[in-house]
Amino acid sequence: MDSATSELPARKPLDRAAETGLKIVVVGGFGVGKTTLVRSVSEIRPLNTEEVMTQAGVGVDETGPVRTKKTSTTVAFDFGRISLNDRMVLYLFGAPGQERFWFLWDRLFTGTLGAVVLVDTRRMSDSWYAIDRLEHHRTPFVVAVNRFDDDLASFSLAEIRQALSLAPDVPLVECDARLRHSGKHVLITLVDHLHALATARESRP
Repeated sequence: MDSATSELPARKPLDRAAETGLKIVVVGGFGVGKTTLVRSVSEIRPLNTEEVMTQAGVGVDETGPVRTKKTSTTVAFDFGRISLNDRMVLYLFGAPGQERFWFLWDRLFTGTLGAVVLVDTRRMSDSWYAIDRLEHHRTPFVVAVNRFDDDLASFSLAEIRQALSLAPDVPLVECDARLRHSGKHVLITLVDHLHALATARESRP
């Protein structure tokens, strides 16, 4: 994404009243914006395990026909933190998108209450594996469509839902991973989804 600049998030220490920590994982294809999302919403300096992309990655770490200025890549995971209120804190883990690192995903999913699947509509097939693994682990998730400046197709959310074969109860939203308020909206959507699922379970006889 070229024209916008990320909003700088406020950096602050963890409130002493915080008592509930929720582990959230951000997954999706290579170069879809997972590191950008974690970086934009984190209230602390994010932990990144990015390495410079070298000639050895040519033909391996590729974004297909999509042109990109990407010069580094996540090789383990990204980590950030955001406080939703005085008592609830989200711990964010951004998973690496390359297929050769997918074996790490199952470990990242351990203890995860929910996930965000970040989607680039120019290569939606990159999202199928993430959705499949989350459904396999029975991990609740929301899907966030990261709108890129050069995405001329501009598929509607209904078209994207159909292309990804998403169940009607899976939340689907648009976002700009560079902007803090947009990323925070995605996370709030996930927390609301988790709360609704928990409430539905408690109401069952």
